Amino acid sequence: MLATPMHDQANHDLLRMVPDAVRRVVEVGCSSGATGAAFLGAHPQCEYIGIEIVPEYAQAARTRVTEVREADIERMERRDFEALFPVDCWIFGDVLEHLYDPWKTLRSLQPSLADGACVVACIPNAQHWSVQARLAVGAFEYEEAGLLDRTHIRFFTRRTIVELFDSTGYEVEAIAARVFPEGPRRAQAMPAIRTLAAAMGEAPDVAERDATPLQYVVRARRRAPSNS
Repeated sequence: MLATPMHDQANHDLLRMVPDAVRRVVEVGCSSGATGAAFLGAHPQCEYIGIEIVPEYAQAARTRVTEVREADIERMERRDFEALFPVDCWIFGDVLEHLYDPWKTLRSLQPSLADGACVVACIPNAQHWSVQARLAVGAFEYEEAGLLDRTHIRFFTRRTIVELFDSTGYEVEAIAARVFPEGPRRAQAMPAIRTLAAAMGEAPDVAERDATPLQYVVRARRRAPSNS
């Protein structure tokens, strides 16, 4: 089984999206449990459950969070999945892109959501300037980790992240870009990205903005039913 290398760094940008009032959190793909441990350090009264598909990662996480279920979220038995209910916040830290059907998974969470509950996710940006540059020269080559992680199945941009949640019954209430220092090559690539956007009839400023983040962090809530 291909798996992303286990990481031991908490995603604090992701945790800032989690409301303070939550009491029961489920993180899908909890890896070593680093993000869960950071959350519990600030919210010791909470219950933090991890779901992890790799046995070695699950074992490591058990020492750091409330509980870990060794499972594939897309193949969980219904009774095991429903045993997690209700949930105040689902966390997907660089996980949705590894799923065969993230749309189906997000829909499946709807019955679990307590009143005011949310889904928080960190998702790589496939519109990143480096991916565009690689495509321009035919160098779309998979790697052990990063934007072209060989275990990625789905690819999203800012626009299609919003569409992912909107199409599955959620409303994105917050989205933030994760931008990291990358040296001079980013600035060198941007004129070409702006020119290509203009040629496609799109706004160059928006294209440049959306080519800059490495990832996006998102918080979404179940969309209220229409009264019409």
